[in-house]
Amino acid sequence: MKSYLPPGAAHLGVIALALLAVACSSSRDDAAQPGGKPIGVKVADFAIEAPKRISAGNVVLRVRNGGPDMHELILVRADGARVPLRPDNLTVDEDAIEQRTVSILEDDHPNTVRDWHLSLKPGRYVLLCNMSGHYLGGMHTQVVVR
Repeated sequence: MKSYLPPGAAHLGVIALALLAVACSSSRDDAAQPGGKPIGVKVADFAIEAPKRISAGNVVLRVRNGGPDMHELILVRADGARVPLRPDNLTVDEDAIEQRTVSILEDDHPNTVRDWHLSLKPGRYVLLCNMSGHYLGGMHTQVVVR
């Protein structure tokens, strides 16, 4: 049985494939879309690699711990103030940021991949590790949710 394609239908297929290729290729600065595939986040000692912008809504961060140490990730709404440290000056004062804390991913063991389900509202956030000395070592990043 022969299938019939109307004139120009082949071009529509090529255009659709081109649009799909563009949609699937994004950089870390592009807004990650909610409801789609998980958004990649990589953590290692003293570094967090995450998109700079994420679309608001229900999202899944796929957190890959590539370092030799365990991490604890905290997502906090940014209010323009510095993240306060505890008196030990090695860890963030979680009691002081409790009202702004959106979610915590605890016990992120080395060489694991975990999905972190979040419901995000528009705004600015800080993603940080609160293991002793990790925040001070630079293990934090800002994320804008639109």
